[in-house]
Amino acid sequence: MRMPDDGALAARTEALARWAAERLGLGGPAPLEPASCDASFRRYWRVRRGGESWIVMDAPPGLEDVRPFVRVARLLRAAGLNVPEVLAEDVSRGFLLLTDLGERLYLDALDEASADRLYGDALGALATLQACVDPEALPPYDRALLAGELGLFREWFLGRHLGLALAPAEEALLDETFATLVEAALAQPVVAVHRDYHSRNLLVTERHNPGIVDFQDAVAGPVTYDLVSLLRDCYVAWPRARVEGWALGYHDLALQSGILREEDEERFLAWFDLMGVQRHLKATGIFARLWHRDGKRGYLADIPRTLGYVREVAARRRALAPFGRWLEERVLPCLGADGERVTDGCAGALASAAGGRSRHREEGP
Repeated sequence: MRMPDDGALAARTEALARWAAERLGLGGPAPLEPASCDASFRRYWRVRRGGESWIVMDAPPGLEDVRPFVRVARLLRAAGLNVPEVLAEDVSRGFLLLTDLGERLYLDALDEASADRLYGDALGALATLQACVDPEALPPYDRALLAGELGLFREWFLGRHLGLALAPAEEALLDETFATLVEAALAQPVVAVHRDYHSRNLLVTERHNPGIVDFQDAVAGPVTYDLVSLLRDCYVAWPRARVEGWALGYHDLALQSGILREEDEERFLAWFDLMGVQRHLKATGIFARLWHRDGKRGYLADIPRTLGYVREVAARRRALAPFGRWLEERVLPCLGADGERVTDGCAGALASAAGGRSRHREEGP
């Protein structure tokens, strides 16, 4: 699937400008400014008038559906979370008029001085999401969905991007690893899950920080999913000790809020680690798909960091040790620092795979 051609996009933009102007009571077409880039087919525009501003979403029907966004926005606002209010909607055309939460992303604001404060706010909002939004109101993050996401890594990254033809033993290793990750996810308490809770979808706001966007894919799923999305972000990395400190702080907050019923820091960190591997393998597949299917190359540069998390966890978790060795020997030599395929490295990986095995320090599970 690709975006409509330039002519169709221009026509949609013109229709969107007229629609927004009518809703805002402007004399002519609304002056649209690009508001953000998106990994989906949605486009976002900002409209300014005097000291006020609004966001207009264009979600082409057949490629995107605005109804989940509208439904989840109302659920999250009812819980007291700072998400855009839907001021007007045209579902048939895929147009939404939203309140504007601002332009300052967490990604641009996070630094050593601000990290504890900003993550503290984000973790507080996450506790509200998990304690106050009924997961029964959301689709289930079930076995089929978790496994299907992992399939993106196999299809789009290993197959399409790196061009690797896997031997039966390698396919079996992937199947076993994916099953381990899915079972670990399904073992966790079920809560409302934003599903993309990270620095590009959180906005620094003066009141009720953070502003939260891109929540339309929310599901009922594992308690650590959004936590690992935030703290092991595909776009910004922190030292392991600091990340685990934040994660254990959230463990305590979740106990106090009734999100968790049993205190078990070791199990919680194991869930956190394995959930992160599932998410990062999925994200790697999505980044490859964005380039090969949708023509969006920019996300390739995030693949090395994303797989770096997988590499680090697999070196410590016994259940992932065989996968970690395979990743080191067969996959990572094929990947350049910019996320592109390195053909010479792949040749070296094949030779390495036939030889000795690397050693890792492992811990349970």
